[in-house]
Amino acid sequence: MNARREIAAMLTTTFVSWMGQRTTAVALPLVALAETGSAWSTGLVGGAVGLPMLASPWWARRLRQRLTTGRALARVLAVQVVGLLVVPIGAAVGTVSAVHLAVAGLVTGCATALSGPGQRAVLSDIGDSLGSTVAAKLLAWQDLLHRSTMILAPPLAGWAVAVGGPLPLLWAEATGVGAGAVLLLTVRATAAVAPPARSAGAPALRHVLAQHRDIRRAVTMSGVGGLVWFAFTLGLAILGAETGRPGVLIAAGMTGYGLGSLTGALLAPMLVPRMPALATMAIGWAVLGVTFMALPAVASSVVLLACVAAVGGFCMPLGIGALNRIISTRTDGADRRAAFAAESLVHDGAVSIGLLAGGAIIGVVGAGPTLVAAGVAQVAVALFAGPWPKISRLERRHRRGAGRRVRYRRVRLAMVDDGEAAWPGNTVRGGAGGTSRTR
Repeated sequence: MNARREIAAMLTTTFVSWMGQRTTAVALPLVALAETGSAWSTGLVGGAVGLPMLASPWWARRLRQRLTTGRALARVLAVQVVGLLVVPIGAAVGTVSAVHLAVAGLVTGCATALSGPGQRAVLSDIGDSLGSTVAAKLLAWQDLLHRSTMILAPPLAGWAVAVGGPLPLLWAEATGVGAGAVLLLTVRATAAVAPPARSAGAPALRHVLAQHRDIRRAVTMSGVGGLVWFAFTLGLAILGAETGRPGVLIAAGMTGYGLGSLTGALLAPMLVPRMPALATMAIGWAVLGVTFMALPAVASSVVLLACVAAVGGFCMPLGIGALNRIISTRTDGADRRAAFAAESLVHDGAVSIGLLAGGAIIGVVGAGPTLVAAGVAQVAVALFAGPWPKISRLERRHRRGAGRRVRYRRVRLAMVDDGEAAWPGNTVRGGAGGTSRTR
């Protein structure tokens, strides 16, 4: 019963936190623009949030190993609340500036870099105590709640802004994250005790990836997917503007992707524990790549474009669930926390880099070719990192030659041992009962 309450607390915290983040994504740029009068400031918080994530392999290495209980995670969320209150408090007293926006982004970025991987690790620890496949199911349910906010948050935020303006949403997010921190105080689960040799220090992210080949392959696919994600969001937006339908294609694509994603997330808790993890992830990424390549060809039909995007969206929860399953089943303790942190760092960092350079890339080569190239990249990484046999023709020839050499040497040894004449170059030592061969 305690485990069920802890699971419910953690999943509720995930839902509340992501609802707040997605609604604030609508409200915060409006508040920044109204308070500073500068369009440049609208993206300042988002940019500042990414900096602590990119630097987390250094400053967060030991901190993340302490996040083994709900109480520790609650303290991290309390720090996040402090960061979230900077802008609304500043707006209340009329002193919001670029400094306030940057500070809010840096503080919340530090908390996010710790809380996301930490919550997945603790949820996996709770699942381990309930059965071998429970951790993967719980992570799939967490992903479902995360994805449900894609559908629920934007219309709710639009309605709230129309009714009361954007500022109340900032207060609401801080309140929601604070409520999540209170819920996490009820989670008492701790990580499984690791052997002394492994618990002596906090492992570096690169060491964990080097030690676990399947995790390294899965994280590589996730990183490439994050890097080219801009092709979907920016690409469809620009393609719609180029074809005289501004906003139509991106709305259809995101709606189709969101509905397909939600459908896949509903099935993921049942399917992911029963499917081969690395193959599931590779197939999901390859299918998403194919949908990217198909989007420019179906852009003339909004309905068809939404359906194609829904196929890609359906596969993603299965692929991400498989990634979480690989980490939760192949690692524990300090390595588990480092592995989840590495996945977040690679994926989120790649998304930031892609969005930063995406506009320039699309401006040079065009939206359609960018979508096709992004799809090819995802299919290629799925073929490269998936669990497929990779024996080249040269390697097969080498193996056949090695087998013939082994048989040839056995015949020579047998002839010498049987008292036959030795082959040229062989030296027979010892009496009738013992032979040896030198080159």
